[in-house]
Amino acid sequence: MTTHSLPFLENSPGQKLQVGNGVNNIFVTQSQDSRREDDANHIPVLKVPSSRVLEAGVTTLQKTLVLKKQAELDEVEKRLALKRLDFKACMEALAQRRSELEIKLQETKEKVGKFEKFVAENEAKRRRALKSCEASRVQNIFKKQQIKDLTEQLKGFRDRRQVLKERVAKYKIYEDYLIKTRDYLPSNYLDDGSESLVMPIIRRHETLSITHQELLQRLQRMEAEVEEGQRQLQNMKEEHSVKKLMANKELSELQSELETLKEKNKQAEVNLQMEQDLSREKVTEVGRLLMAISNLAEQCYLPKYGPLEKMNALTMMDMVKEYILDKVDTERRARRMMELGSLMTSTTAAANKRERGSMRSFGSKTQIKSSSKVSRRSETFG
Repeated sequence: MTTHSLPFLENSPGQKLQVGNGVNNIFVTQSQDSRREDDANHIPVLKVPSSRVLEAGVTTLQKTLVLKKQAELDEVEKRLALKRLDFKACMEALAQRRSELEIKLQETKEKVGKFEKFVAENEAKRRRALKSCEASRVQNIFKKQQIKDLTEQLKGFRDRRQVLKERVAKYKIYEDYLIKTRDYLPSNYLDDGSESLVMPIIRRHETLSITHQELLQRLQRMEAEVEEGQRQLQNMKEEHSVKKLMANKELSELQSELETLKEKNKQAEVNLQMEQDLSREKVTEVGRLLMAISNLAEQCYLPKYGPLEKMNALTMMDMVKEYILDKVDTERRARRMMELGSLMTSTTAAANKRERGSMRSFGSKTQIKSSSKVSRRSETFG
């Protein structure tokens, strides 16, 4: 809270401020012993008229207030200049910050683009890796099945070999006996021309051996064909699994496209519904407009346009336009006639006024003349 000092009184003649040094300024409640004249505050006593004191005080107070307000205004201007400098510095800092943020935003966008590209490449790599992993898994399953089949075939061959070994061991004594018997036979045993009982057996053995060889070759060919068929079957299974994976992938993509199309169809249905509502509102507005045009055409009917039922909307609007223009022209003419009539009325009134004035002057002159004549006649008769 500001405290205003007492107004300064200039040293002018008749305005002197005298301060008395009396004892009367001491408080009454103060004890007599503790009263000291040095501690008392002397109250100034004015010995000039109060009107001059008030005038001088008011003038001095106004000047002091003006100077004080001027000082406050200078202080406010200094603060405003400082605030402007601070604001300018803040704006420059904000502009620099904005440029830095824009640069960071551009760098962030570039980083996001690179990251999205990296994610897309990783996704493509992941898909290729999944595809190769699935193919490897299928190939591994096929190889395991093939190993299992070959293991079973090997086991069957070993069992058959064991059986054949046992059979060879069983018939070995007969082979040894026949070989020993052939060794004991004379060298010219087959040249005597007599039919031997061993020859048919030998021929039968040779035939059976040839047949056995042919059957073995046929069995090998059939085994090779079976292996080729199994290999083709496995290849077909692998192709089927790959095609199945591709079909599942295409099916998932088609399902996602179907979902997208469903969403688009829903949005299109909503848009179509909104357009239908708008078209209904437009049709309603057009119907109201046509009804308003028809009502105006009934009120502004002109016979030269023909029957009202056979007119279209444009013809009705042309007719209404012509009717309105005709009415406007008629109104303009009527106003012009009214203005001319009022002008003529005013001129006629002015002329009548002038005529009345002339008639009054003429009447007064006639009255004067008649009165003079009457006076003359009276004098004559007298």
